[in-house]
Amino acid sequence: MKTLTLPVGLPRSGKSTWAKAQGCPVVNPDAIRMVLHGTAFRPEAEPMVWAIAHTMVESLFEAGHDRVILDACNVSPRRRDEWRSKKWRTEYVLFRTSPEVCKERARANGQDYLL
Repeated sequence: MKTLTLPVGLPRSGKSTWAKAQGCPVVNPDAIRMVLHGTAFRPEAEPMVWAIAHTMVESLFEAGHDRVILDACNVSPRRRDEWRSKKWRTEYVLFRTSPEVCKERARANGQDYLL
């Protein structure tokens, strides 16, 4: 059965690094945001960002991929529940990086908006 993998963790906890190393397609809402409006976050664009992410996940499965990763924080139950489907199995990978380490990484990368 097709599998959608949702990493779960704080920003800068290592989810993207892990996802890239898995060798399967990755859908990244942050990349969608940059393409749409060139910034990390714009509240009024969020419905479109997530609609595109959903379309991309479904398209990748339709194209024949057995596993797709949704590289987002996925920390709220509501956000995770959005990805449940009868079309695929959903699995979770938990990243338990401490908030302090995540903040240090954000500062080091000039991402103070994440603090």
